[in-house]
Amino acid sequence: MIKRFEPIVGKCGEIVECLMQSEDMPKADDLCFKIRLSVEETVENVVNYAYKEGLGYIEIETKKDGDMLSIILKDGGKPFNPLEKSDPDITLSVEERPIGGLGIFLCKQMMDEVQYDFRDGCNILTMKINLQ
Repeated sequence: MIKRFEPIVGKCGEIVECLMQSEDMPKADDLCFKIRLSVEETVENVVNYAYKEGLGYIEIETKKDGDMLSIILKDGGKPFNPLEKSDPDITLSVEERPIGGLGIFLCKQMMDEVQYDFRDGCNILTMKINLQ
């Protein structure tokens, strides 16, 4: 499945729901929870930070290869590799912890593999999860 949304302002929920309705999505609740949370966090970042005023696009794609599901998010916003951001110190209290950074941390924890590439003017975030 490949679907493009443009403009993306105010469409985070619609984008996530479209992806979750893909026939590639697993039936198991625990896997769906991990995928939904990871996708919500990453799409929210694109919607809020990649483009000025949310005026841009995001393309979502799913690919299944045996037991491995790949979810690819592509946007033409500012180049940004979320994997270069250091993980938050989760031993700190909520009051001591700086705001932000938990979304990509959760994504890296929930998915089996997360990769970033900037190619042809596009941010490409690929998340993979084993369906077994």
